[in-house]
Amino acid sequence: MTIADYKQLLGDHGKDTKLNLSNLFGNVDSSGLTADQFYGTALSLVYAMNDSELTAAVEAEAQGKVESNVFSAAKLAATLMAMNNIYYRFLHLSSDKQFAKMPAGLRMNGMANPGVDKADFELYSLAVSALNGCGMCIDSHVNVLVKHGVSAQGIQTSIKLAAVLNAAKTARALS
Repeated sequence: MTIADYKQLLGDHGKDTKLNLSNLFGNVDSSGLTADQFYGTALSLVYAMNDSELTAAVEAEAQGKVESNVFSAAKLAATLMAMNNIYYRFLHLSSDKQFAKMPAGLRMNGMANPGVDKADFELYSLAVSALNGCGMCIDSHVNVLVKHGVSAQGIQTSIKLAAVLNAAKTARALS
């Protein structure tokens, strides 16, 4: 299944989502991202969403365009952000600031060597953090990306991928 196949599964209520999927996946070269960044971000998002049909579609699109290390790093980003986004969102939202002073005590060794460029992994993590609604993580990832010279357009594209893939999952569920 490809993105084109997946779009056919969306009802009339998903018309805008279909167009947005076409615009994103049809214009990768002008997205402000490399192929590794674009497809790695999309993969990390669908892995985080845990939707088998959408995952199959994005994996099919990425096949042959990126190496296996991008698939692995995307899985790592989805997994680590599943943990970090909960923990750091709690720290951010809790009015009791004593918890922010305590060591997290959570293993995150994979972040040190994710198997892809640091900026690429940060993009994957940013998109999943946006999907999961962790403001503290979003700020942290954006700061690192800016320091690595990632363009505002590239950062915006990663968030557009999160928004559109999330909308696609919702549209499919309602079809």
